[in-house]
Amino acid sequence: MRGPLRSLHIGLLGAGGIARAHLPGWLALGARVSVYTVDGSADKLASEYAERGHDVRAVDHLDTLLAEAGAVDICTPTPTHKDLALAAVAAGRHVVCEKPLALTARDAEEIGAAADAAGVRLHPAHVVRYFPAYAALHKAVTRGDLGELAVLRFTRGGARPQWAPWFGDPAKSGGVIMDLMVHDIDIARWLAGDVVRVHARTRGVEHATGAPPEVVTASAVLTHASGAVSHINGLWGLPDQPFRTTFRVAGADGLLHHDSTAVPGFRITAQGVRAANEGIPTSPMTESPFLTELREFAATWQDGGPEPRVSTRDGIEAVRIAEAAVESSRTGRVVELTESRSTHAVTDTEEAMR
Repeated sequence: MRGPLRSLHIGLLGAGGIARAHLPGWLALGARVSVYTVDGSADKLASEYAERGHDVRAVDHLDTLLAEAGAVDICTPTPTHKDLALAAVAAGRHVVCEKPLALTARDAEEIGAAADAAGVRLHPAHVVRYFPAYAALHKAVTRGDLGELAVLRFTRGGARPQWAPWFGDPAKSGGVIMDLMVHDIDIARWLAGDVVRVHARTRGVEHATGAPPEVVTASAVLTHASGAVSHINGLWGLPDQPFRTTFRVAGADGLLHHDSTAVPGFRITAQGVRAANEGIPTSPMTESPFLTELREFAATWQDGGPEPRVSTRDGIEAVRIAEAAVESSRTGRVVELTESRSTHAVTDTEEAMR
């Protein structure tokens, strides 16, 4: 891929932690990158890489970036995803968009429909599918090693994000469910198929008003159309809370489990100077999952390229399920999901749990 991508021009929107995880991947693939932000931070990021001889520059206007770039990578706060994605699609650009694709399924559907109508690719960046342990889990399930899946358990937690204030406002971040647990919601659906019922609960104060912000935990139970049940737990903890993910997936013929803290091929990294508690999970024993992800996305932009392991529909459904979990947590009631609908039928918890 390195040769064909040398002429690729990527427009990177954002200069925060996730943009700093994506940028080295694009450069490793031989692309040149233009960076745009509304707060001027693009200049600092671009200069850091330009000083080391990389083809990275800052641009002053979004229109300039959309006119010059061949594809756009959206690494900005979640509330900005919809408008930026629609602008990029309207300019005829392929789009990579960090998770979650939007804060609501309705908005995610609108982005997907616009991309389809424009004939461009829309790639929700669910990078956990590219982490070695999760990729191996999916291969094992697809091969039938575990038999028919029965119970799937996932945990994900770390220090509560404090490096950007929008994380502390659930109206902007979606809270711990939409921002953090959406990773494992996506993995659960990837493994066990569509979800028809969601019950969730959140403990702690979601709206961060103090320093340090309070601990927040959430749990969600997903019932899949297949009959399998997924239990997902998320934690935004105290500043010294180490990042950790686990899974335990059981089927009729076997069980697979994983704990990131017990595996040497896992670490938290940061590119450049990072704020407190800001770090990006990665693996030093294989290539960066972000690089693997971006290579796969870019390959689809060429004639005859393979389909990526994450589709636009996957991104939309992850938002739909997470949105249902947020609603269930708010109301204390089970949410029934109907395929391809943005509205949910709600039943009393007591009735649904009989």
